Amino acid sequence: MSQLVTITEAAALQIKEMMKQNEEEGSLLRVAVKGGGCSGLTYGMGFVQEAEEDDLQFEQHGIQVVVKNEDSAILNGTVIDYKQSMMGGGFTIDNPNAIATCGCGSSFRTATQEGTPENC
Repeated sequence: MSQLVTITEAAALQIKEMMKQNEEEGSLLRVAVKGGGCSGLTYGMGFVQEAEEDDLQFEQHGIQVVVKNEDSAILNGTVIDYKQSMMGGGFTIDNPNAIATCGCGSSFRTATQEGTPENC
């Protein structure tokens, strides 16, 4: 069985640095899906202090990750990476369940979840 969400080593290093800069060491990383964007769904990542009752929780590269059970089917198999270039760096999200994305790449939809599209 594949990992629900895979965080690459490069992404983990960046997340740990962000935790340190924001004095969030020991926090959990929440990976989420919410409605919005041109295609209907958007990703969210942020730090939380504790898991909620319906969260799935796992560890990768020393980071405790939480995902709401209701988001697990949409995120299953997703890979979060961090890419650095001459123009700066940023997280990339490769979701095998996404069947359509918007032109700017910040929103998506799956075969079973269309979300709530917004005007761009």
